[in-house]
Amino acid sequence: MRLRANPVSMFGLVLAIALIGVAIAAPIIAPYDPVNLDPRNRLLPPSAMNWFGTDDGGRDILSRVVFGARYSLLAAAVVLSLAVTVGTALGLVAGFAGGKIDEALMRLTDMFLAFPALVLAMGISAALGASLANSMIAIAVVWWPWYARLVRGQTLRLRQEQFIDAARASGAGDAHMILRHILPNCWTPIIVQVSLDVGYAILTTASLSFIGLGAQPPTPEWGAMVSIGKDYILNQWWMATFPGLAIFLTVMAFNLLGDGLQEALSPILRRR
Repeated sequence: MRLRANPVSMFGLVLAIALIGVAIAAPIIAPYDPVNLDPRNRLLPPSAMNWFGTDDGGRDILSRVVFGARYSLLAAAVVLSLAVTVGTALGLVAGFAGGKIDEALMRLTDMFLAFPALVLAMGISAALGASLANSMIAIAVVWWPWYARLVRGQTLRLRQEQFIDAARASGAGDAHMILRHILPNCWTPIIVQVSLDVGYAILTTASLSFIGLGAQPPTPEWGAMVSIGKDYILNQWWMATFPGLAIFLTVMAFNLLGDGLQEALSPILRRR
């Protein structure tokens, strides 16, 4: 497999697997409770007892970063699941039906794409109320048009292929052709796009939490931790540094993995 031949992509894969493992095993790995306050040990620098130091509430930052992996990866999974489901369904219908249905769905898509993604997500999240769940819904609402566009383009190409004509000649209905012939051939670009979007979903979720529209204290979410830590950055640098590094490593890991999958699964790149 071409992915194995690319050491950078393999590094991203290993790092992504490690992050997922940390998220799953968070209760075992974390040395302390990530939520309970301990005012006597507030703002302690990194030490043998607290490797990443403690925050303004005396909570162990390492434990909060470890549990933060759960919230960040869960947010990315929910966002992308919703965006892929809605976008794929609408893209298949628009591309296969064509005509006025395609025109109406694509103009709806253009309405969402006309706004900057983060600004629109901020507006939706603010309207729904500041919480991690609402921020995930807001990001999914912003991102489904990209998948609708992607799947529509694939569907427009695939419906001209001979195997679709053969299926139609054999009496197959529209639903059968979409689900059995077109959708399976759309999975490769969808998988590649999802792998590239995981990091951006985590970064966008952290951004909303940073400005107070996502996860709320004391939830150990990386963006919210950076938001609190920015007020202490000059003297207690560890409060914002370690959750910020976690965001950086996670985004980098999935971007490297996504680039490798794109190269490995793309028929054009495989021929080079």
